[in-house]
Amino acid sequence: METRTLRAHFDGDRILIDEPYELELDTELLITVLPKVSDEEREDWVRLSLESLARAYSDDEPEYSQDSIKEANPEYVGESC
Repeated sequence: METRTLRAHFDGDRILIDEPYELELDTELLITVLPKVSDEEREDWVRLSLESLARAYSDDEPEYSQDSIKEANPEYVGESC
């Protein structure tokens, strides 16, 4: 069996897998306990992500012409070259 990561949670009594997955009898498991993230910390990470995206895709981002494309992506469905 290949290694697979499954999301799970503890309900106060048992560890429950969040998605259906069939385990063979006596399958060895590793359990990683993730620390609780506070709402404040989560908001800080969201703010940082949004700020980084804003810098990467700002309003003054230059428009690149079709001439700057070196190799066209044949799977691109947007405007044709």
